[in-house]
Amino acid sequence: MTVAIIGGGPAGLNAALVLARAKHRVLLFDSGNPRNAVTRKMHGFITREGVAPAQFRRLANQELSLFPGVKRYRTTIQYIERLADGSFTLTTNGGKRIKAHQILLATGLKEALPNVPGISRYYGRSLFSCPYCDGYELIDRPLAIITEGRNAVSLAATISQWSDKLHLFTNGKVNLSSEEVQMLRQMGVKLHTLPITALVGKQGKLSAIVTADGERVRCSGGFISPYWQHAGLLAQQLGCKLAAHGGIWQDGRGRSSVAGVYVAGDVSNVSPAQAVLAAGDGVRAAISLNQDIIQGRLNAHAAVIRGFGSPPPSSR
Repeated sequence: MTVAIIGGGPAGLNAALVLARAKHRVLLFDSGNPRNAVTRKMHGFITREGVAPAQFRRLANQELSLFPGVKRYRTTIQYIERLADGSFTLTTNGGKRIKAHQILLATGLKEALPNVPGISRYYGRSLFSCPYCDGYELIDRPLAIITEGRNAVSLAATISQWSDKLHLFTNGKVNLSSEEVQMLRQMGVKLHTLPITALVGKQGKLSAIVTADGERVRCSGGFISPYWQHAGLLAQQLGCKLAAHGGIWQDGRGRSSVAGVYVAGDVSNVSPAQAVLAAGDGVRAAISLNQDIIQGRLNAHAAVIRGFGSPPPSSR
């Protein structure tokens, strides 16, 4: 069987490895523009602690090159059409049409940062989105928490695991309740509700944040709550059901609502997963895909025995 995997992050790469080892022909489509391109190091992935994401992808592709059944495309998919026989035709951004029997979507997330002047210069260097990924490197420093959403208190409580010198900035976008303000005060978190007018620092290293009243707050790093957008265009083309949070619905094992279409990684999650979790999700979806192919063969064999069908095709 030919399986098209769209997305070359940890989920797509690990799914490709599992499916290649199960003797499938794997077409791996990778745009080369990963969401974590700004990240200097990956954390929380055993045996890969501190590795650069680019190096992680190089190692993964080196391992995949050992399997002749894997073919990689450095391109994006613009359109997917389902054919009458249940297979799919994928059209690349260059207009090339490629056929596959199954699709695995591992397109991840897109993120938009809060509207703060110069924030992109610090993101991935001293301002991050995941405390479990980058909190250890910021232990006990004076930290900024920049969020425009209702997660302000819970985010502050989480980050207090790594530092008790916290400044919460709502950038003038959210009004906290009196109870929430009191909870922040009890945790020792200093609240700043005015819009941020400037970030101060050099070479991506934050040193202070300036608010609309001219206050200059010393911070040597921190965390941002981005706006997450699921890359769901292909899923919409295929008619996949979406989850309440905007990701692609899946049954917990990687199967979408459309037969032959599977999902893995952040594209189906409520919040961004760590790389190790996304990789594991790719394994789970790949195994489900392979087991469904096997079950299809068993069903065909049963139909032959009952006199209602023809023998199934070979495993390749």
